[in-house]
Amino acid sequence: MNIHFIQHETFEAPGAYLNWAKDRNYTISFSKVYQNDPLPDSADFIDLLIVMGGPQSPDTTLEECPHFNADAEMALIQKCISAKKAVVGVCLGSQLIGQALGAKFNHSPEKEIGVFPITLTEEGKKDEKINHFGSLLNVGHWHNDMPGLTPESKVLAFSEGCPAQIVSYSNLVYGFQCHMELTTEVVSLLIESEDDLVSKSKKYKFVQNPETILSYDFSEMNTKLFEFLDKLVSAYKAL
Repeated sequence: MNIHFIQHETFEAPGAYLNWAKDRNYTISFSKVYQNDPLPDSADFIDLLIVMGGPQSPDTTLEECPHFNADAEMALIQKCISAKKAVVGVCLGSQLIGQALGAKFNHSPEKEIGVFPITLTEEGKKDEKINHFGSLLNVGHWHNDMPGLTPESKVLAFSEGCPAQIVSYSNLVYGFQCHMELTTEVVSLLIESEDDLVSKSKKYKFVQNPETILSYDFSEMNTKLFEFLDKLVSAYKAL
């Protein structure tokens, strides 16, 4: 399996996604766009494309962020989907998937930063790749926006603060607004990048302070994510 990551910032690291790929001895490649790495010209060598998060939105222009080319990333996502590759988007990545498929991203009703539960919808309970999450699962969050929905998409999970936490766009294409890849190391990077998180935790209902976030054991959400990814790979190989 060839796993290609698009990483937008140093602090939006792939965490458990990368650990999963390394544990299974998959071939790993990166487009670290914050270092001006190029995107792949085609989807030919990619089996699974993982598009990470970032502070940008799908509407962010090159003038606003010279290292982030939303149109180019959405074009690559479209190529991968057309070639029947597996695609997973995280946070910004999930919004790029939706917009690449014609669904405009939206602002989430609530800012969420920290660890809060998601609830599976009836569609989520029927989805064989994520129904092992259980009805309720504590996962990471670090967002203001959420992915758009196409007529064919299915919302598989929601939280109290966001109605579209996990979305399936097809059998091989999933958007995760939530951050199940969080590890202590990744959280430390995110906290360092966030302006005045302590003040935000006092202002917003679904924003936790740094000490609370760092106190969590992220192993359960990571393990659940690994099982999802294994199931996704199996579905991809079965085609």
